Amino acid sequence: MSDLPPSTASEASSRPPRLHRAWLVALVTTLALVAAAAFRSTTGAFFEPLESEFGWQRSQLSTAVTINLVVYGLAAPFAATLLERYSMRKVAMAALALVAAGAGLSVFINHYWQLWLLWGLLVGLGTGAMALVFGSVVANRWFSQRRGLVMGLFSGANAAGQLIFLPSIVAIIENASWRIAALVVTAFALLIIPLLRWPFANTPAEVGLLPYGATEPAAEVPKPEGSMAAATLRVLFSSARYPAFWVLAMTFWICGWSTNGLVQTHFIPAAHDHGMPATTASGLLALIGIFDILGTVFSGWLTDRVRPWLLLAVYYFLRGLSLLFLHTLMGPSVQPMLWIFIIFYGLDWVATVPPTVALCRQYFGPVKATVVFGWVFAFHMVGAGAGSLTAGLSRESTGSYLTAWITAAVLCFAAAASLLLMPRMRQAVQPPVIEPIPS
Repeated sequence: MSDLPPSTASEASSRPPRLHRAWLVALVTTLALVAAAAFRSTTGAFFEPLESEFGWQRSQLSTAVTINLVVYGLAAPFAATLLERYSMRKVAMAALALVAAGAGLSVFINHYWQLWLLWGLLVGLGTGAMALVFGSVVANRWFSQRRGLVMGLFSGANAAGQLIFLPSIVAIIENASWRIAALVVTAFALLIIPLLRWPFANTPAEVGLLPYGATEPAAEVPKPEGSMAAATLRVLFSSARYPAFWVLAMTFWICGWSTNGLVQTHFIPAAHDHGMPATTASGLLALIGIFDILGTVFSGWLTDRVRPWLLLAVYYFLRGLSLLFLHTLMGPSVQPMLWIFIIFYGLDWVATVPPTVALCRQYFGPVKATVVFGWVFAFHMVGAGAGSLTAGLSRESTGSYLTAWITAAVLCFAAAASLLLMPRMRQAVQPPVIEPIPS
């Protein structure tokens, strides 16, 4: 029998737990995003063993990555349709199952078109359904306070996937086989699925809780009526009438070309061309992931204090400078200047995201901002696909990545120059009033 007075006992029983379930949901979401990013961010490590075993060309492997990146990007703006019409839990479970299937079934391949189907379509759809809007919906539903911190955590999930998995994948490939490495990613994705039953939940109300930091229940979001796909396309068509949209879309297209498409996919095989062991190259790429997280947080802090278009112009210009000299920095061992490149490029990798999001909100308003950024992000991943394929073709035709690095550098300089035009477009953008898109 309790020694507490009835009123005290009642208060104790109604007192919220010390650890709000929202943090457990955030942890599971982060793990799910890491699992979704794990295989997509490590495909470059599989190039050499697949070329050696099957005799495939670099362009054929790069095409699989290109399909993956394009499908991933184009799925992002429409992911909200799935998240609103079906539960987040079901969408996340299906997405992880697609990633696991794409990675696991790849051990049976004997023709490169099967790689296009598994890596490109299945993994692309799975990661596209998880990225971008999934984390933002979780943050909006479960957190009234600390929402920015949580979004920062989710934004770093891709870098964490690269950081955690890449050195391990390379070590497994060298000491066992690439098939075992693919099965490790499959197992990790499958292990996350049960966590989506518990402690994950679709909304706090579903489990009788308030969002973290809230004093009253969140307003009920009505189910979307009509075609959400049509509504998403209307945002694209209305925004595309303004030059500011195309500046943001094309600069993010260049961002994808110069990061996911070029460096993430081709850094390890490019370093191998210069005699650097794959384990060393993968460690450097993982180190980029560490500085990626730091750079994203710092860029978010700067975005609140410096004009976003100016930040982006500086980011792209400095990125172009670094890529311009990367070819001369590579060798059998890691030289001091290459360390500088790794640190800088990591800080700059996704530093473009916070100011780009801020500009979408400034130029197109809070109602359209999320979906506009979804389309801008789609351009990012299409650019990544184009960069991956172009780099593979360049390497195949010239035997070197020099042309690929210089092309990316020139594109970054063009992005920096175009952003200097943004202030003149501020008054010209008067977005038409459209129906709000549920987030």
